[in-house]
Amino acid sequence: MTASLPPAVRRLIGATLVNTFGNGVYAAVGALYLTRVAGLSVGHVGIGLTIAGLVGLVASTPLGVVADRLGPNRAYVGFLVLQAITMSALTQVRSFLPYVVVAGITAIADSGQRGAKGALIAGLSPSDQRVRTRAILRVTTNIGMGAGMAVAGVVLAVDRREVYVAALLANAATYVITAALVRFGMPEVKKVSSATGPSGLTALKDRPFLAFVALDGVLSMHNAMAQIAIPLWVATATDAPRWLISVLLVINSVAVILLQLRVARGTEHLPGAARAGRRAGVLLAGACVVLALTDVTSGAVTVGLLIVAALVHVLGEMLQSAGGWGISFELAPPGAQGQYQGAYAMGHQVGDLVAPLILTTIAVTWGWPGWLLTATIFLLTGALLPIAVRRHPHWPTAEPFVQLPATTPASANPIR
Repeated sequence: MTASLPPAVRRLIGATLVNTFGNGVYAAVGALYLTRVAGLSVGHVGIGLTIAGLVGLVASTPLGVVADRLGPNRAYVGFLVLQAITMSALTQVRSFLPYVVVAGITAIADSGQRGAKGALIAGLSPSDQRVRTRAILRVTTNIGMGAGMAVAGVVLAVDRREVYVAALLANAATYVITAALVRFGMPEVKKVSSATGPSGLTALKDRPFLAFVALDGVLSMHNAMAQIAIPLWVATATDAPRWLISVLLVINSVAVILLQLRVARGTEHLPGAARAGRRAGVLLAGACVVLALTDVTSGAVTVGLLIVAALVHVLGEMLQSAGGWGISFELAPPGAQGQYQGAYAMGHQVGDLVAPLILTTIAVTWGWPGWLLTATIFLLTGALLPIAVRRHPHWPTAEPFVQLPATTPASANPIR
């Protein structure tokens, strides 16, 4: 899988594995640490995360400019070190205000490292290998997160303050190790000075690109759909056993590990990436239609339909991811990969903020009419995305021939 990649990219894959292992540990224990050890209420945790999300959203594009100006390597290492500091500081949080401060700085560091990492990928990989590199890194992320969550089971089983603290410090250590792997032995991607590079507002003035970012953000609601809406739907609106929720999540993760690379083929260029976005909208809409059917079915039929919905959903999810990577890389002018990757992340950040409310209110609460309305949203968004991208000056006048892989469960077995 990685043999044909440059050595620096292989090193980045190893660094990502270390980083996401630590993230997986924290993903499993973080909420319980904040409520059981730090003593925060669930409401305070939710408010803090919302504030942090807004801070990260506002900071995303400006921090991408920082990555362009300092150089992606230095910026990425700096933001990783800042994340290590904030994760360590979290072990000292005992009240709401310090938590908000730490969460806000963490959001800044997280937004900064996303843009810097995107620019680093663009600088280390040949242009026709960038999407493939992102796909491999996504597979690596799923593996690392899964391993981290599995190890976190020990922490949850022991359920003692000092063990939770050790888990957070271990996550902080993975940031430091990741920074060291990036800093030493990896070639420097050239920085772009403000005198010779694009304006720091280039991405925010690029209307076709911002239209793509907004549409891609709507499609990215599939994250909340998989992690929040579908589990709630299974538990509250169907007669399916609740253990099926875990099965559906495993199907998602395994599918990404097995198929993300294959699904990403053909999205290295704008026409193929735009088609992937349109197909993603169709597939995500199809998953919603299948979920709507489970409102009136029962027993084994419901279980079967839920599994079909999970398979169709994850194929749409993988196409949306691959298409978004290809478009975000290809629309960025030379010297502006950092700010364009930062702006690209804004769509996902907005989606993560609003999707839980929208999906729980419309799909889960309204039942089958809500799922059909959600399907319509995905379908229209996917149809509009290629139109927005074609309006960009970077759209090729002669489209290269690219062939996307078949996107049905019969031809492929499916997976932040």
